[in-house]
Amino acid sequence: MLDRDGFRPNVGIILLNQKNQVFWGKRIRTHSWQFPQGGIDRGESPEQAMFRELHEEVGLHPEHVRIVARTRDWLRYEVPDRFIRRDARGHYKGQKQIWYLLQLTGHDWDLNLRATDHPEFDAWRWHDYWVPLDVVVEFKRGVYEMALTELARYLPRQDFRNRFLRSNVRAREFERHPPGTGHETNFELPPGASFDPNPNAPHPVPDPSSTNDPLHASR
Repeated sequence: MLDRDGFRPNVGIILLNQKNQVFWGKRIRTHSWQFPQGGIDRGESPEQAMFRELHEEVGLHPEHVRIVARTRDWLRYEVPDRFIRRDARGHYKGQKQIWYLLQLTGHDWDLNLRATDHPEFDAWRWHDYWVPLDVVVEFKRGVYEMALTELARYLPRQDFRNRFLRSNVRAREFERHPPGTGHETNFELPPGASFDPNPNAPHPVPDPSSTNDPLHASR
């Protein structure tokens, strides 16, 4: 099913875990990685096609996910002639896609790459949201960047409030019982934070010639 411009309607899926990492699948018998995607059949809505592809490619059902957002319009990419069957050349041009951002509400063990007799992936892993586009087939990289950029604003916020509160309590406990007293308390600091047991102590001045000096690190 092609539109009048030669593009086949398609859906793409960005699946998040609770850490806002994305499902990253290795295409079967290749060295390229990609998100789940697939064509929209005649009579299907984009959402219906998305749920069908979600099950066929990664084994998940609607109860395993929550729809967070979708792209507002079609995102298009053209397929080079060498990747197009000879009988389709001249009228097939590429794909136009609606992209969905999904949150996994199930578990890792709910994923199944062998849900059908025609698997798309032979390996998968969780990856940081901004995936390395150099491992994506070249003609898809632009649409990946557009989809990730448009949907990034909808990423669920991770609430570290309770972790900060717990950390503050534990930090005060650490000050009362510093290391070596036999009353040490293990505690978890907020992401990116560090603990200085004596913040009033003088700190050494960085050596400008040192390669470890962040002011002189290569950018």
